[in-house]
Amino acid sequence: MEKSQLTQLIFSFSAAERREARKFLESPFFNQRRDVVQLFDWFCENEVPEKTSAKRHLFGAKKVDDQELRLRMTYLHRLLERYIAQKEMEDDTAVRLHLAAGYRKRGLAPQFERVRKGLEKTLENKALRDAHYYDWQYRLHWESHQVAHVRNPTDLGHLQGASLAADVAYLTLKLRLICLLAAHQTLYSGGPAATWEAEVIAFAEKNFAHEHPAIETYLHCYRMMRHPEDASHFQEFKRLLLADTGTFAAEEMHGLFIWAINYCIRRLNAGEKHYFREAIDLYKPGLESGYLLENGVLPRFTYHNVVAAGLQTGEIDWVHQFIHQYKNSLEKPYRESAFHFNLARLEFARKRYDFVLDLLQKANYRDVLVNLATKTLLLKTYYELDEFDLLQSHLDAMQNYISRKRVLGYHRTNYLNIIRYAGKLLSVNFSNKKELDKLREAVAAEEHLSEKEWLLGHLG
Repeated sequence: MEKSQLTQLIFSFSAAERREARKFLESPFFNQRRDVVQLFDWFCENEVPEKTSAKRHLFGAKKVDDQELRLRMTYLHRLLERYIAQKEMEDDTAVRLHLAAGYRKRGLAPQFERVRKGLEKTLENKALRDAHYYDWQYRLHWESHQVAHVRNPTDLGHLQGASLAADVAYLTLKLRLICLLAAHQTLYSGGPAATWEAEVIAFAEKNFAHEHPAIETYLHCYRMMRHPEDASHFQEFKRLLLADTGTFAAEEMHGLFIWAINYCIRRLNAGEKHYFREAIDLYKPGLESGYLLENGVLPRFTYHNVVAAGLQTGEIDWVHQFIHQYKNSLEKPYRESAFHFNLARLEFARKRYDFVLDLLQKANYRDVLVNLATKTLLLKTYYELDEFDLLQSHLDAMQNYISRKRVLGYHRTNYLNIIRYAGKLLSVNFSNKKELDKLREAVAAEEHLSEKEWLLGHLG
């Protein structure tokens, strides 16, 4: 039962949602079966659902086959799916649009007009100008046209309004999808752009870019992705994001911030270090607004990347505050390891190397890449403390670890290079200028070496 879809669904509910779902199940409009409510209560009270226990709870000592339990689980699952759908449909604007349509179909013109005027005012007062907003505008104009056309067949105002709103809704959504496709192609080398893409972009630029901020934002995002070598597109996209006039809902803003930050990461991977500052300029408002959190959870890799950017820009105090402030926003299984690892990175930047050693011993690093990053930090700490015998043993153990784990592509090459050059750093004769220059040149020329800066710093 633990792996059933019903179990997974109920366990995904927050405490508030469980209370709300129970009220839903208690409503005779939706459900008239008491045993379904009892089954829901049983699931909520049992963290490890077990079939025999569930049957005993529902049927007492009476012997019933498993099919009886499965039927009730099916009823409950369908009702909870309806509850989820109901929650998604309960947006105030959507409800009032359905209400207007209902009044229009019943021929209740005064009631329709009252709802229409209120909804029109509500939409106008919203800062939101995304695809949903223009879809609502389209639907309101369409309902209004249905009424106005009966009274005056020559009145085309609402039909024209519906047409314009439909165009903007379509273009906004289409541009979002084009940008999403471009983002995936950048990440996974998914091939060239579709032939129609340029036509959509040209049409949007010519007719809508200057009047509709959502379309303008997506056009700059598109250019940033398709022409990454021209930083002006990123800067315009970033400017519009940081202005944050409420054009987009939080979920859409999350995606836009991620795309901007991913652009910074790609430029950093290309060696353009000033993009650490650009990334921090995005991370700070993205965190403060909650856009970078997913259902209240901060992904651990975002946590790592924020610390890396903050340390690179020298914002030591801010990084310290961030590490502690967002600790409890991390996924629980990774919380302690991410917290201690990033505190260790902070202490390394402060040159408090003994603290680094203590912190790295306090967590279990499940993720292979985080484990390797931890081992690299330990490697550097041993060197800074002149613990060269420990360092040599550590390099051997790190080499063995990589040989046992499936670390592929760039990461495998990078960490093997770190081990190799750290070993050379241990053995190089610093009195031999020729030998030192040769090693320095080799490090500088290495393509895959994330610790290049640290190594060069110790090679003079």
